Amino acid sequence: METQDKPMDKMTVKELREIAKELPGVTGVHSMKKDELLAAIAGAAGAGSPSESSPKKAAAPKAKAKKTAGPGLKSLSGKEIKDKISQLREAKATTEAIDKKTASIMRRKINRLKKHTRKKTAPNA
Repeated sequence: METQDKPMDKMTVKELREIAKELPGVTGVHSMKKDELLAAIAGAAGAGSPSESSPKKAAAPKAKAKKTAGPGLKSLSGKEIKDKISQLREAKATTEAIDKKTASIMRRKINRLKKHTRKKTAPNA
């Protein structure tokens, strides 16, 4: 860490990995991204390092959870899913003239549900 002639957020990932490898307690350096490396170095080095990096990146790591179909959808039968599709089609027909964005969201939900019915009724071959 003696070659810090530029701030941490301006360093390349390769340089940050070299610094992180030298620090005790930091593992998994090669699989980390730049913001993860900055956080790991700041955590291992103490409270002095985060002031060099931008607080916006250090304070808000973006971890988006993957959206799933929902826990109840797998327990539904094919007939129940088809009933849900027909309800969504009716709701889409009423909102289509008013709000196109909501109608497109409903259209995508219907398409996803149709895929689930095809999976449920498909033979296991």
